Amino acid sequence: MEISVKSLVPAPKPASVKALLESSIPCGYSNSAVLNLNEHDNIASETEESIPIIDFSLLTSSDPIRRSEAIHQLSHACQEWGFFMLVNHGVPESLMKAVINGCDEIFNMSLEEKETYESHDIWAPIRYNTGSNGAKSVSMWRETLRVLMHRPYSFPSELKAVSLGLEEFYIDKAMDLESGYELFVANFYPSYPQPELAMGIPPHTDCGLLTALIHNGVVGLEIQHRGKWLHVKPLPNAILIINVADQLEILSNGICKSVFHRALVNSSVTRMSVVMAYGPLHDKVVGPAPELIDIQGRPPAFTPMEFKKYMDLKQTKIAGAPPLLDQRRIRTV
Repeated sequence: MEISVKSLVPAPKPASVKALLESSIPCGYSNSAVLNLNEHDNIASETEESIPIIDFSLLTSSDPIRRSEAIHQLSHACQEWGFFMLVNHGVPESLMKAVINGCDEIFNMSLEEKETYESHDIWAPIRYNTGSNGAKSVSMWRETLRVLMHRPYSFPSELKAVSLGLEEFYIDKAMDLESGYELFVANFYPSYPQPELAMGIPPHTDCGLLTALIHNGVVGLEIQHRGKWLHVKPLPNAILIINVADQLEILSNGICKSVFHRALVNSSVTRMSVVMAYGPLHDKVVGPAPELIDIQGRPPAFTPMEFKKYMDLKQTKIAGAPPLLDQRRIRTV
């Protein structure tokens, strides 16, 4: 779905979407010509496929056969879907609920306190935004808090490397993950009386290597699969949702897929999600891994680019321009 900035009339700068809900909603947040999600969208039926479920305990199993089967399933999920649910991951459900509840308290702070951290600088240590996704003329029905993390990289990427046929710690070493990029993002989507006329987050791909997500159990995430939008149905017992991001598609030479996804809003209840985005060191130049070039006649699929430059360009993307990942693709005749 393409949104033309030229066709939009900017909504007034809101205090917060929460405050708008409690008072009145400006017309800029209810523009059916721009934000109608259903008119041209191809929505998958309820009976169609659901995203793969990966059992983390099998990925770390001491049984080589079970571990090999689980790695094969992980490889299939990354190549065919770009998304999967992770079960038996060892993260206590009580901890996930505590994180969600803590973020809820933050979004219920006074406007004055939240505005202290208001910024559109993607490299600000802490930044709070409301009503927009970094583009001033495109209003989104959410509040968001982002925190750059300054601690050792903590996501087990060695399994991704093995699923690609690479050395176990290849990604860690190649991307300098010991001091890599980690971004904590909390999203708050208040209920909206006409959800078909609002947008939580528009269709997009993520910038980094991997993204992990937890939520409060309210449906809202959709992914694009085989040309259709597919609802991601939350499973009981706190599930981590993992998706491939742009840098992993580049590093894997197009084997893993960074797919479009979006967040919808609910008509009656608030949706919340907490995301951890993982990426390489800022100054790391990311290109296809040499070991994955010319495999089965596969030439280099992307031009290399410094990760920080990629992030900056994606933040300032011009409306109507091709997705940045597509701009990096090497076209073959």
